[in-house]
Amino acid sequence: MSVYADAAERFRGLHAVGRTLVLPNAWDAASARLVEGAGAAAIATTSSGVAWANGYPDGDVIPPRVLVDAVTRIVRVVAIPVSVDAEGGYAEDPTRVAETVRALIDVGVVGVNLEDGSRAPDVLCAKVTAVREAAVRSGIDLFVNARTDVFLRGLVPPERRVAETLARAARYRDAGCDGLFVPAASDPEDIAALVAGTELPVNVMVMPGLPPIATLAALGVRRVSAGAAIAQAVHGLTRRLAARLLADGGDAGLFEGAVPYAELNGLFAATGS
Repeated sequence: MSVYADAAERFRGLHAVGRTLVLPNAWDAASARLVEGAGAAAIATTSSGVAWANGYPDGDVIPPRVLVDAVTRIVRVVAIPVSVDAEGGYAEDPTRVAETVRALIDVGVVGVNLEDGSRAPDVLCAKVTAVREAAVRSGIDLFVNARTDVFLRGLVPPERRVAETLARAARYRDAGCDGLFVPAASDPEDIAALVAGTELPVNVMVMPGLPPIATLAALGVRRVSAGAAIAQAVHGLTRRLAARLLADGGDAGLFEGAVPYAELNGLFAATGS
């Protein structure tokens, strides 16, 4: 049995009825260690943050080998379960998607997100089934979170969004997924209807206008993801500080809120080579 079987079991347990797993998404080893230190129960990556940190745009562009290398560094430095946003799997062929996910499993990943995007639901169904079969062969009880972009991309008129999402959820569940991720769903009535309409744990994404965590928990939401928000905030701060330094040579704001050098360095003192 894989050494990561216990982490897989713990990660699945974090989605139990009555719990709401909050994931401040990370994008590299340092952000993952900081998220862990802040008290997170698990690490989830943001696909866009990982892509940007490695010099690629978001959108199924980053080479799988680069993704796996980045995730390997994250797994090495944390002691909590790691789940990876694998976008559309970086291929249309389900077999190739399964190969990428198997490579992630091999370095210690216990959960993945796979999305439909603008593709037909049949495509994600085939990918989920292939990934589930690969996970079974690996001996890891991988948590497969199926993301549908019905709300995010406006794939159907607003009055049909809930029904279309639930129809896809049923298909993705039958294909072997374990959770349903619906980014851009923010209206409490829509969220309540989604939770009531599927047995899958429902995952929403932080965005302006999203109800507070306590309200989401009361609605039955079992997973809340920051998505790219923290990475975008960090990059925005980087740009502002760099612009100020270049403009006047001063240190205005440069040290405000900064994590001390010794503390950051100490995060990695026991992680080995």
